Amino acid sequence: MSETTPAPTRVTTQAFVNKDPVEIDLSKPAPFGWYAAIVIALVAFIDRVEVSLVAGALPVIQDHFGFSDTVAGLIPTSAALASIVLLLPAGKLADSGRRTWIIALVVLVWSICSVLSGLATTFALFFATRILLGAAAQLYNPPASSLLADYYPSRSRAKAFGLERAGFYTGLPAGVALGGILAEILGWRAVFFIVAIPGVLVAALVLTLREPIRGIGDRLDVLRGAPVEPGTEPAVITGQAGTVLKEALALLKIRTLKSLALALGLLYLGLAGLFFWLTAFLERTYDLNADSAAGLTGGVGGTGIVLGIVIGSRIGDRTEGVKPAHRIRTGWTFLLIGAIALTATVLAPTLWVAVVAIAAACIGFAGAIPNLTAASADVVPAVRRGMGFALLQFLLSLGGAMGPLVIGLTSDVAGSLRIGMLALLPALVGCLILLPRAARHYEEDAAVALRQAA
Repeated sequence: MSETTPAPTRVTTQAFVNKDPVEIDLSKPAPFGWYAAIVIALVAFIDRVEVSLVAGALPVIQDHFGFSDTVAGLIPTSAALASIVLLLPAGKLADSGRRTWIIALVVLVWSICSVLSGLATTFALFFATRILLGAAAQLYNPPASSLLADYYPSRSRAKAFGLERAGFYTGLPAGVALGGILAEILGWRAVFFIVAIPGVLVAALVLTLREPIRGIGDRLDVLRGAPVEPGTEPAVITGQAGTVLKEALALLKIRTLKSLALALGLLYLGLAGLFFWLTAFLERTYDLNADSAAGLTGGVGGTGIVLGIVIGSRIGDRTEGVKPAHRIRTGWTFLLIGAIALTATVLAPTLWVAVVAIAAACIGFAGAIPNLTAASADVVPAVRRGMGFALLQFLLSLGGAMGPLVIGLTSDVAGSLRIGMLALLPALVGCLILLPRAARHYEEDAAVALRQAA
């Protein structure tokens, strides 16, 4: 029997584009440090702040331009649809262009759109700038997610993606609060001028990141001694690229990715619907005023999401590789907790039982997200991760756009918002059914992606 050569602990290799080779300590979970993940988290944070400003300043803006609630609701919906249209082309660009430059340019466009929003003299101009901002809002995700997958090997990816999601979800309440406070003190136009400043600063921070060579994170896993099992030929051809649609369809041949993308789309449907209607649900069910209901939604929900991301990502990274597809199974467990807690939230007999259930639901849903996102990165070849995450974000955005509508329509038909909230459960059950299917093929698909890096 031949002896197995132990994996090295340090290697010297070229890790960054147009840079000299660097020495890498393979024993570290994050050989390049956490600076890149923190910068991308700031990008996600400023994205949600920019998008959420209108919600906080909405009463003042409505008074100024005199538009209805229906038209107000069209602003985020139209912006979400605009971003969905551009996601797949953005993914193709992320696989061929310099990702740090693309992200910095997108953030700079957000800041310009924010200033234009404050300068708008008519509602038509204001609406157009918000649509433009919405179209650009999610374009950072494909290149940023691809970048994170290259900076961080498999065993630290859940934490890296968890930091990005933490920035994303904390930006939501921050943008609402900032928009409301600044509009009240300085007027609604000042809101958009002031927030453009940190946007420019974050764009400059992105340019300080070195561009990693595509697949370096996977190669570090190979050098560390991760098993690369022989199997079928890769489903995705990494040579000549085709059209956007052909590339997207080719990626859907990866069975794990297809199941994960559909599952995450259903999960985001539930999460978006929950947060959009939770304030109204608490207000109507427990006779709270709007401020108290919003405070509970933001405070309890936001805290639960951050806790879920931290706990879920730590468990996912620590147990990855211990058992087959353990990252997906960890996500399934958290999702089950979230589904049970959501049911308890809707059926709670008292406010405080509902508050505890809300926190548990948010912890469960948020704990699933970084694990499932990291698993998606594991099964997509490095040279196609931009398109892979664009496809993923396409379904997430579509699910997120549908969630509030599903609850609203069910509530109108049934005459009860409580029943409307329960309409989220079939989507979550569907997610729970899809994840075991993804787990069955995860190891094989991850090995194929890793073999391409080798």
